[in-house]
Amino acid sequence: MKRKQWSSLDKVGIVLDGLKGRPVADLCISYGISQSMYYKWRDQFLANASKAFEVNQISRKEERLLQENKRLKGVVGELTLELKKNDW
Repeated sequence: MKRKQWSSLDKVGIVLDGLKGRPVADLCISYGISQSMYYKWRDQFLANASKAFEVNQISRKEERLLQENKRLKGVVGELTLELKKNDW
């Protein structure tokens, strides 16, 4: 039997349904998932809930990548100028 692929929106809906007070057992039966799957999704949802309130903030990784990108563009610019200077 092929397993159903749940979209992130489906998972959010199911988790919110449970958080609103619907009994987990009923929820799992109606959606055809195990209780352990529901609790796994719920834990992932709650662990990432703080990200919903992050507006225009970039992560450390993104900041590091932006700085690296800026540095590399500078290096490319310097090398381009050097090559053009040697062509004269």
